[in-house]
Amino acid sequence: MMLNNNSKYYNLFFLLFISCLTYAQNTANGKITDAKTNKEISGVDIFINDNSTPFLKTSASSFIIQSDSIIYKLKFSKKNYSTETVTITPETAENIFVKLSQEKENTIAEIVIHNEKPKYKNKKENPAYAIMQEVWKRKRNNGLEKFDTYTYKEYEKIQFDANNLDSAFMSKKIFNKLDFIFDYADSTASGKIGLPIFLNESMYENFGENKPGKKTKRLLVAQKTSGFQDNQVITITAKNLYRDINIYDNTLNYFDIGFPSPVGTNGFSTYDYNLTDTISIHGENAYKIRYQPKRKDVLAFQGYLYIDTDSYAVLGATLKSTQKINVNFINSISTELEYDNPDDNTFLPKKFITEIELTPFAKKRTSKSIIAKRSVDYSQYEFNKPLDDKVFTRREEEYDDKFVDKDDAYWVKARPDSLSKSEQGVYEMLDRLQQTPKFNRIVKIYETLASGYYNAFKGIDIGPIFSIYGKNEVEGDRIRLGARTYFGQNDPWRVQFYTAYGFKDQQVKYGAEARYMFNRVNRFMIGAGTKRDIEQLGVQLTTDDGIMARTFASSTLFARGENASLSSINKTNIFAAIEPWKNFQVRVDGTLQSIKSANPEKFSLMYYRNGDLRKTLNDSHVTLSLIARPGAKFSQTGVDRYEHGTLAPTIILKYTRGIEGLFNGDFNYNRLQFMFYKPVLIGSWGKTMISFEAGKTFDNVPLGLQNVIPGNQSYSLAQNTFAQLNYYEFVADTYSTLHLEHHFNGKILSFIPLIKKLKLREIAFIRSAYGTLSDASKAINVDGFKYSAPSEQIYFEYGFGIENIGIGNLRIFRVDFNWRGNYLDRPDISTFGIKAGFQVGF
Repeated sequence: MMLNNNSKYYNLFFLLFISCLTYAQNTANGKITDAKTNKEISGVDIFINDNSTPFLKTSASSFIIQSDSIIYKLKFSKKNYSTETVTITPETAENIFVKLSQEKENTIAEIVIHNEKPKYKNKKENPAYAIMQEVWKRKRNNGLEKFDTYTYKEYEKIQFDANNLDSAFMSKKIFNKLDFIFDYADSTASGKIGLPIFLNESMYENFGENKPGKKTKRLLVAQKTSGFQDNQVITITAKNLYRDINIYDNTLNYFDIGFPSPVGTNGFSTYDYNLTDTISIHGENAYKIRYQPKRKDVLAFQGYLYIDTDSYAVLGATLKSTQKINVNFINSISTELEYDNPDDNTFLPKKFITEIELTPFAKKRTSKSIIAKRSVDYSQYEFNKPLDDKVFTRREEEYDDKFVDKDDAYWVKARPDSLSKSEQGVYEMLDRLQQTPKFNRIVKIYETLASGYYNAFKGIDIGPIFSIYGKNEVEGDRIRLGARTYFGQNDPWRVQFYTAYGFKDQQVKYGAEARYMFNRVNRFMIGAGTKRDIEQLGVQLTTDDGIMARTFASSTLFARGENASLSSINKTNIFAAIEPWKNFQVRVDGTLQSIKSANPEKFSLMYYRNGDLRKTLNDSHVTLSLIARPGAKFSQTGVDRYEHGTLAPTIILKYTRGIEGLFNGDFNYNRLQFMFYKPVLIGSWGKTMISFEAGKTFDNVPLGLQNVIPGNQSYSLAQNTFAQLNYYEFVADTYSTLHLEHHFNGKILSFIPLIKKLKLREIAFIRSAYGTLSDASKAINVDGFKYSAPSEQIYFEYGFGIENIGIGNLRIFRVDFNWRGNYLDRPDISTFGIKAGFQVGF
């Protein structure tokens, strides 16, 4: 009996043992790495036993296999790696550690290294071309895209140094009582003096999710600025100089100008390449390839590429501008890039250093200049760790002024490298300067020019200073004075007002507005304002109801033909706005306004209402605006923000409802409007500005409320207007306009021997408009039938411009030559015109 019972137990134990043995050989797990670098490898095909079809392709370095059949062998295969086979037993089925060895490529038969620039009949003879072909075949993407989630830290340091100083400069009167700053100066290699004048350090935590949804967040957790904590204009100016770049892209963005990448697939059309050496970088063997532009007059770089000899990954690169770089205010650019390559398909940024030499006037090497240096270190990458949704939620504490304040102990630990002696001196020097009245006056002048406002005393700014004088036919000479409250860059409220006086009409005009923001996270704010002024209507299609916008009438000093079509406006507005999502604003405006002609003898806005002739239009309307700015970057958290330079688009959708009877409103009407604006880099051929607008008014309204195709009778440049149209020449119930303007950045003129020395840049543009106007909308106005829409054919203008006119680095003048394409039989038109203006930019 005992024996029989024991036999049952033995049989049960045997069955359990066989089951466990079978299970063990039906499953396997482990990790795959590179035999040489120990880096994790993904994208490996795993074959079970002797099957010719892979069982799975790994998406990460770790793998788990569960099969219906017993596994006794696994084969691991990946392109450019030797195939590895592992025998599986119950004892070895778990924690398998597979190392794959890279195969040597046979596609390059022979590498010939040249220290001097050789001449080749064609690029296929160049050994560097064979190497770059392999780089293009394996074009890598940012590794952050392959993981479900990721986090990493980013340390950014921006430093400005005054360069090429000498004893004569240091003895100038401007430095009286400021001469102690030269105690912090260092001698440069040229024997001149370099003086650190600005230092900004920032720590960011980056979070990302690719699955199931796409989410990213870059959280500023600490910031330290030398002496300029309250002067964000300078800090923003510094950060605006830089853009993020990817060396594998065909075009690299510097200052929103496209430079051809030496690693781009079309690089051989711009650059000459020369394989000069093989070196070791962080234990990796690398080809060292020197590249330089075929023509020195184009926007391009010169430098070295460091390409891994086994994987053909870019380990590093140097990019330096040529001596003839045609960028305003810039003498030179240099960038050093360092990448980590975790596998064959991806890269991770490791360290970027960019140095820019800025000079306001001359491009000579000996000119006094500012060296702006930015270094970014990326570290502590972590992947595929669960992230709480709260990580991506905007929090109130992130917008607190003190959120980024950290003590010295934090920075000593956070910095990847300690500060140099000169960098440490910047903080001390700027602290001393802050106590110097003369220095504060200099900073105040800069702030005034940058912001357009002069800080008269605590909490009050006077301005905008650039709107003080204007001229038009109704007012004659016009003086405008304004002010605003300003206690700091993060003010949650602001009050603004202005008053203006016309010496011809002897009338006082005014405007005032107050705004208050309740929440820094979703930027919920309300505002109200009122004004009485003379305005040039019909110069903008997608208008806003803001009170403080500068009127076109006050900015026109010289114009072609007579311009009597000015309007007298009495307007009151209240609004509420909120950003439920980052860079997406919902705004509701309620507006009451009365509009009449400011010059009734020459310009009529009279209309019929219920058979009565009216000269003053009363309008009450509500507007819902949806405004999207995807990719835009802003500084500050107050009611006003500074925007960083980007290529972000602007997308606006507006619905306006006019309400008859509300506060004496004369008309019910419905209007829908759409606007899209986007600058686009077109490789090394420059940048195209795209602007599209469309809209429809669904009801009959008088001229004061109609959609007017924007004309421009001034001799100055005005964005999104038609240079050869008269004011009110085209009026439309339904309209669409398209403006295309391409900036070639001197690409064409650089081929002309004598012209290229002037460093001029060419522009080409075309503008078009189409619309319709009903007979009922014409009939409602006294002079209605003299107005029409471009309905017979699409109205268009075309032309070209020359920009970058000036001397040295100061090239801020632009001239446009405009031709009218059709509707040439109309009276009092201009078929050709020249516009000019200032255009500050790189």
